[in-house]
Amino acid sequence: MTAHAAEPTPTVPPMPERNPKALRAAIARHTPQLLPDFDEHWKRAIADTYDIGPLPAFMARWWGEYAIARDPKLDAHMADLHQRAAESTGIAEAKALLEESSRIRHRARKVEPDE
Repeated sequence: MTAHAAEPTPTVPPMPERNPKALRAAIARHTPQLLPDFDEHWKRAIADTYDIGPLPAFMARWWGEYAIARDPKLDAHMADLHQRAAESTGIAEAKALLEESSRIRHRARKVEPDE
């Protein structure tokens, strides 16, 4: 009897440099499902307005979105939290689930490049 090789555990890609170009490249490579929304938001908020004032808010949002989506387990956990909150019949339970989701999002925005 031969031993089967264990399937490799997918690694979570590191965070890119903290700038729009590097973030977009990381999204395109590792989480391409986010790319259409990223590009549309960029176009609407930055490119079409020629205003970089919203750039910090744009980066905060997409930094957090990518930080979560790049980790399949964390992304699935977030989806589960939202699904359970939507199906909950108790306000306290739904609130607790959404508060957990919010804590995760806040932590995701603080992840540093290369983490």
